Amino acid sequence: MAEFPTTARVVIIGGGVVGTSTLYHLAKAGWKDCVLLEKNELTAGSTWHAAGNVPNFAGSWAVMNMQRYSAEMYRTLGEDVGYPMNYHVSGSVRLAHSKERMLEFERVAGMGRYQGLQMDICTPEELLQYNPFMETHDLEGGMWDPLDGDIDPAQLTQALAKGARDAGGRIERFCPVTGMERDGDEWIVKTDKGDIRCEYVVNCAGYYAQRIGEMFRPFGGRTVPMVVMSHQYFLTEPVPELEAWTKENGRKIALLRDVDVSYYLRQEKNGLNLGPYERNCKAHWVTPDDPMPEDFSFQLYPDDLERLEYYIEDAMARLPLLAEAGVGRNINGPIAYAPDGLPMIGPMPGVKNAFEGHSFTFGIAQGGGAGKVLSEWIMHGETELDMWACDPRRYTDYTDHDYCLSKALETYGHEYAMHFPHHEWPAGRNKKLSPVDAKIRELGGQMGAYNGWERANWFAKPGDDTSEDATQTWDRNGPWAPRVKEEVEAVRDGVGVLDLPGFSRFNLSGEGAAEYLSGLIAGALPQTGRMNLAYFPDSRGRVLTEMSVMRHGEDEFTLITAATAQWHDYDVLGRNLPERLSLTDHTTEYSTLIVTGPDARTLFEKIGTRADLSARWLSVQPATVSGIGCALARVSFAGELGWEIHAANADIPALYDAVLGAGAVPFGMYALNSMRIEKGYRAWKGDLSTDYSLLEAGMERFIRFDKPQDFPGKQALLNEKQQGSKKQFVTLVVDAGDQDAPYMAPLFHDGEVVGETTSGDWGYRVGKSVALGMLRKELTVPGTEVEVEIFGQRRRAVVQDDQPLWDPANERIRA
Repeated sequence: MAEFPTTARVVIIGGGVVGTSTLYHLAKAGWKDCVLLEKNELTAGSTWHAAGNVPNFAGSWAVMNMQRYSAEMYRTLGEDVGYPMNYHVSGSVRLAHSKERMLEFERVAGMGRYQGLQMDICTPEELLQYNPFMETHDLEGGMWDPLDGDIDPAQLTQALAKGARDAGGRIERFCPVTGMERDGDEWIVKTDKGDIRCEYVVNCAGYYAQRIGEMFRPFGGRTVPMVVMSHQYFLTEPVPELEAWTKENGRKIALLRDVDVSYYLRQEKNGLNLGPYERNCKAHWVTPDDPMPEDFSFQLYPDDLERLEYYIEDAMARLPLLAEAGVGRNINGPIAYAPDGLPMIGPMPGVKNAFEGHSFTFGIAQGGGAGKVLSEWIMHGETELDMWACDPRRYTDYTDHDYCLSKALETYGHEYAMHFPHHEWPAGRNKKLSPVDAKIRELGGQMGAYNGWERANWFAKPGDDTSEDATQTWDRNGPWAPRVKEEVEAVRDGVGVLDLPGFSRFNLSGEGAAEYLSGLIAGALPQTGRMNLAYFPDSRGRVLTEMSVMRHGEDEFTLITAATAQWHDYDVLGRNLPERLSLTDHTTEYSTLIVTGPDARTLFEKIGTRADLSARWLSVQPATVSGIGCALARVSFAGELGWEIHAANADIPALYDAVLGAGAVPFGMYALNSMRIEKGYRAWKGDLSTDYSLLEAGMERFIRFDKPQDFPGKQALLNEKQQGSKKQFVTLVVDAGDQDAPYMAPLFHDGEVVGETTSGDWGYRVGKSVALGMLRKELTVPGTEVEVEIFGQRRRAVVQDDQPLWDPANERIRA
């Protein structure tokens, strides 16, 4: 037996499919000195034994990419590592009971086409060629995915382990981790077998990830936001008709997913496997009287079939063969859920050289891609594709136990739910409230959650339908549409006010702060009393993040960024912060009011503002507004004359009342989104992400190649500038129908996919449907016609001049 390792480069905690996949990818990349510590056996979880390749889309581009990679990897893995595997590609049919679900399938099929995946939209009759035993009389149709299937989890995990060992990785079984210490730049991972010193640690502990996460609390960590859910499925005895059909056709029947009822039903050998995601679901280990056991390996929860009765009855009606089969075995085991149902893959928030890869609701389907992504994070500090949807830093300090539990119950019970663009999920709300939250709701504010902060999406009037049911549509027009139009027109013709709590807000100061910041951004810093946009590239010149930089002195700055970027951008700023500098987070201490429109200056004069209201665009100044001290920043994301009022939380109510009293009309996030798209302003993690370089994103004016400071990605951007970008950011006017272009809708030219949209909305000031997106460079000539696929319909779209659609000369914002 090999001697227990006392040092390693990377220690991976947890021996499920994600942990072994990470070890496999690291070892194959040449990182030999890596160790995986497994508590017991290498396994893909104590109960979860099969999953489809693309089980749950939820509109996540990152997850689709990860699952596509897994499917491609698994096809040859057994042969690659010399370990036979049972991998059955049976294909799957997804059933639609409504036109709304069929539209979702059209959307998913379009996203698949962009990735080179063929998913076909089917009539009810066409579905029978894939699964001839089901009833289809009550269906609108469905979708056929030819790559879906199932795989033996034990074989998959052992194949990954063998490949990792053969490439130089090491696995220590029966070696639970008992603690964590830090010595300088090294981690000390404590186990019953001894200590291991290492550079990097990865938490891949599955449903034990929260317990392992607590070991990192003394080093800047947080309680991992997750909940363990009870998932049941049962296996039937063999079904003679199924066995005969399989022999005759030489394959299994297609996996069936009734996403509207919420279950999957697939062939397991010659029997059936039914797995519901029931609305009356249950979490475990969430109360003091139900503590998590020290070891739950190879154990199950007691059967609780009463929860499944409705789903069993529905499945029997859908596939009558199920009613003829005897129940062979029921399985009820733990499955980890993050609040949004997506995994956590990436840097551990607040902890240096620590990473996470856990909370996989579909671990097998995602495991191959997850190992690739985690190994990229560890080796390079960045990933090939943008993975923000799975980044652990997407959650911040609002994710208390109540939030995690209520969201996990909601997400599990709506595993296959449609994610409509105007729908707000009701669980886990009101975690962070604006100082004027009550006033906003009194005015009719219909709220949405942004990094836990409640903001008004639109303002309803008496008689408007504000029910949750009214938002269950893909269409542009709903009860909100006339109100959003009115809000935009109020900003266009007069003055509006948007209450905007939760801007991420950091102060950076100390001798050399300007030099340090200049080395992180591609462009120049503003002068004292000014502000500008700064873009932070990664090593490839891609858009890592965007921040507004306000300069108060030579080495004194405030940086403001998106609410959702709080922990991500604090990490970007502080990752290599010199000890002489100070970086502090003031997000919860201040709030912001956006006052914008052609009458904004008059409004400020009316309420007794002591400030230079003639100060030019992008100026920042201390001010007194209605007798209250604050800061005024002359900037407007709406594309009109305007200012942002930045003030302490305690002063916001009086300021808001003063602005409203002077005639400002409250407007919401929907109106702001419409106006920013008309101006071509990019949104972070939609239009701006690490999928695109600064040059592709049209941000060359924010790059200073000749500045004395080097910055990440400079050489990559110089190379791209010399060789020319292959694609370019464009604004498109779309001949849309009832829906505007969604995120990541494919763009076509002469029948070929040539790009994708990054966002879209109706422009109320220009009276047109507008999309922003990336297009093959040679097609970006203004006037070029392409097609954008919107829910299965290809709509004409025309490339616009490289300038805003609204106020192209920016005369209004500089008035």
